[in-house]
Amino acid sequence: MTEQTEQKTPVPAAEQEAAPAEQASAPAEPVTAPPMPAAPPPVPELIPVPESALALPEPEIAAPKKDRRALRSMLRWTAAVVVFAAVGAGTAYGITGMERTDVPGLATASDGRWDYPTLTLPPLPSGSPAPFAEANKAGAHYADLRALVLPAPKGATQDKKLRGEDGWLATKDFLAEYAEKDDRAELAQKFTDVGLRHIAARGWTTPDGTHTRVYLLQFGTAAVVDEMFSSNIAPYSSPGYALRGAPDSVFDEDYPDAARLEKIPYSAYVETKPYGAEHVRQAYLSAGDVLALVVESRKGGAKAVPFRQTVALQSQLLG
Repeated sequence: MTEQTEQKTPVPAAEQEAAPAEQASAPAEPVTAPPMPAAPPPVPELIPVPESALALPEPEIAAPKKDRRALRSMLRWTAAVVVFAAVGAGTAYGITGMERTDVPGLATASDGRWDYPTLTLPPLPSGSPAPFAEANKAGAHYADLRALVLPAPKGATQDKKLRGEDGWLATKDFLAEYAEKDDRAELAQKFTDVGLRHIAARGWTTPDGTHTRVYLLQFGTAAVVDEMFSSNIAPYSSPGYALRGAPDSVFDEDYPDAARLEKIPYSAYVETKPYGAEHVRQAYLSAGDVLALVVESRKGGAKAVPFRQTVALQSQLLG
């Protein structure tokens, strides 16, 4: 043949009437219009088709040759496959819809961090800048210092001794952290000379026996804190004044930079072996007009992860 045509099988009238009903019952699917081409495609040239080519011969219906038992067996296998597929899909959806910690065998092991409550910064007095704003040359924290102390993690027991009076801790109670009497006297005089305003503190003990103390000392300006931090309180090699139970501490070389804020200098120390009754970790933070001290001690070894987490969160509150 010189001309090829596509033969179409005529559709019975009964099927033509049923088609609109099926289309009406099926939910309409959203149709996304394809992008408009830059130029319309060329229209193909129609080729006339002789009427004799549209006449189709009557279809021949062959007698069924398959056994009915084989047909029933095939239907049963088909139904079983459909059921297993549905069950498998439901199981996969149930697992993917669950949190990882809810799936047996896939729970993420704890890395030792404590469960702290959601942290919120206290409001600033109207018209007061943030501590590290350009307009705040003194680096002053105008928010209530007592609201800037890190809260205790969930499950911890609060240390009532560090609550102080109306939330302010007496200087002598803070100085009790230091081991030597001469050091306590020297620091007391230094604080008086540079104008220590007040101290806010909080302490707690977690179920594993770790005892944490957080102290925030507020002075007149950031310049005072910078001088104390860099000169004698927190030098690089070791702390300027030994804490109780930690006669020998050195700078923690393993402390990660990612655990601190760039605008808040820190000095973190760890007690060297042999430990005393408790292993002690400590860190000083210079945050504007606030000098912070974080101390954690624990019999057998103070863990690094919760200590670094505590220091990082306290830095965020001060920044």
